[in-house]
Amino acid sequence: MPPPRLTNLNLRNESTAKDKPGTLDVPLKFLDQDYQELLKSCITNKMRFVDDKFLPDSSSIDPQKKLKLDLDQIKWLRPSNIVSDPQLIVQGASRFDYSQGSYLGNCWFLASVGALTFQQDIMDQVMPADQSFGKDYAGIFHFRFWRFGKWIDVVIDDKLPTIKGKLIFVHSKTSNEFWPALLEKAYAKVCGSYADMHAGCVSEALLDFTGGVHVYFKLKQTSTDLWSLMDRAGKAKALMGCSTFRGDTSANTVLPNGIVQGHAYTVTEVFKVTSQGEPVKLVRVLNPWGKGEWTGAWSDKSLLWDNVSESDQSNCRSLATDGEFWMSMEDFTKNFEDIDICCLRPDFLDNSSKCIWTSTCYNSIWESGTTAGGCINNKDSFCTNPQFRVRIEALDEECASGQCPENILVSLMQIQENRYRSLVSNYSIGFDVYLIPPEMKDEKLPAKFFYRRRSVEGSGNFINTRHVMKFFKLEPGEYLIVPSTFNPNECAKFMLSIFTKTESHTRKKKPARTYV
Repeated sequence: MPPPRLTNLNLRNESTAKDKPGTLDVPLKFLDQDYQELLKSCITNKMRFVDDKFLPDSSSIDPQKKLKLDLDQIKWLRPSNIVSDPQLIVQGASRFDYSQGSYLGNCWFLASVGALTFQQDIMDQVMPADQSFGKDYAGIFHFRFWRFGKWIDVVIDDKLPTIKGKLIFVHSKTSNEFWPALLEKAYAKVCGSYADMHAGCVSEALLDFTGGVHVYFKLKQTSTDLWSLMDRAGKAKALMGCSTFRGDTSANTVLPNGIVQGHAYTVTEVFKVTSQGEPVKLVRVLNPWGKGEWTGAWSDKSLLWDNVSESDQSNCRSLATDGEFWMSMEDFTKNFEDIDICCLRPDFLDNSSKCIWTSTCYNSIWESGTTAGGCINNKDSFCTNPQFRVRIEALDEECASGQCPENILVSLMQIQENRYRSLVSNYSIGFDVYLIPPEMKDEKLPAKFFYRRRSVEGSGNFINTRHVMKFFKLEPGEYLIVPSTFNPNECAKFMLSIFTKTESHTRKKKPARTYV
């Protein structure tokens, strides 16, 4: 099943055309720059591209001077001025190709890049193959990202910030390989500057790489069999990242066991081994620093590896100092706070041929005085929020008894249009779900309905973040989903995605009815 269909509230019954602007086939031109036209112009005029929309100067690095950098030392160099034989990719793109730079706290982005390298199809979407330092090289490259429901094509020149001839941000371990630095520059341009990439959530880049389905779990606060879900996600070619607890001290404190506090990592594999006759569920994790590893049970030098088969040792164990390590699921849950999983399709949630997942996605807006009613604490105005109806169908026994009892995933993302990521001010957002009595037909439900009834589900605490989601089970019936900001009259655009499980033989369901 493809990623969720984007639907405009006024045209919600129209199908999305393949060639509609903002799709992967026809991405929007970021800042109105056309890669093919710019490339052709450079080749015709025998010149190398210089990006006037992301200039090679301090305005593209740190316009608000938040980083501890002496900007006067920085020189912008093309790869050919750094090495004699620059290449975009050397022997394939790998999670071991790069290390995080010292000046920028964008581990959340690089942890997502590590996950991206496992999925060549998605990698080819993000980094189109029609570019290199060889034929038709003109100092221009382009990358594609999914932003708030639309794919964009981002053009950059290949001038990179250096100090004494060395890259100051992400850098490759192979000196003449430049895909990580160019990918980082393209994303920095989208964010406004390199400094605007400082600090973030793994889910943000995972979604921007895939435009897919995102699920998020607090490791200590879920009853879901997470290892099994992660195993299914891995087999479905999902991208996975995780983050550690911030702790009482400053971020990036390295604990005695090798884990870094307040840090993002990539989940690179899950695997089950047999040790002394007992199954052990393992998780493999990568530190985007390219070094620094867990030193506890099942780490590289752990004696526990002596108790597994030679085949499992050969497949799993590595003594390389590369930032990647294994740990048990129990230790993973203790040392990491949360996990983000992003996949092109939601099928991995259940992984049953008897079930499929259908999806509908809506763009809408909270407007002051009309549709920005705030959360349920504001009972008189709550009903003015946009309302979405969805019907949950009964499943046959075989589908209902699948690996996951949950049958609906609701995703809410607020859409921000500020050019600079660090200046974005997210509202605290969430949603509530109500069971609709059969007698209440096609109508927008009034305030009195919410006075009398409690929600049956919801996103939980309202969170000041770009995106919230909840994966849960509902009994058959018709339900109302009400997304809102915490306070009334907070204006923002948003995108609501609803994924529901149904039997594989069931026809595609009608989209949820919407009331604004």
